[in-house]
Amino acid sequence: MSDFVRRVISSLPFILRKGMCEAIALLIYWPIARGAWILNAVKLLPDTWPLAYYLDKSLYVMRTDALDRFGTRLEQRFTQVEIRNMLSQAGFVKVQFSPKPPYWCAVAFKG
Repeated sequence: MSDFVRRVISSLPFILRKGMCEAIALLIYWPIARGAWILNAVKLLPDTWPLAYYLDKSLYVMRTDALDRFGTRLEQRFTQVEIRNMLSQAGFVKVQFSPKPPYWCAVAFKG
């Protein structure tokens, strides 16, 4: 579903694309993230809560992330194994991924 929404939004002129992404951040990301904040405060936040990563993030971060997620025409997703393999093939060693969100952050050294 989100990929379909991304394809529609990313095909719009930038001003409309930005507006739609702002609306997504304000009407979807922010309320769900604030719900996560409340549940976390009372120690009832489930591990599977959507958008829990944003519970301590500002609306600005949510706006930029929504634009990054839904406002781009090209989207490629990779697993950690695929990223590790790409980095290895490019000559990087000692690849380390973040153990906490955002998990896709990695550090590697050119070997």
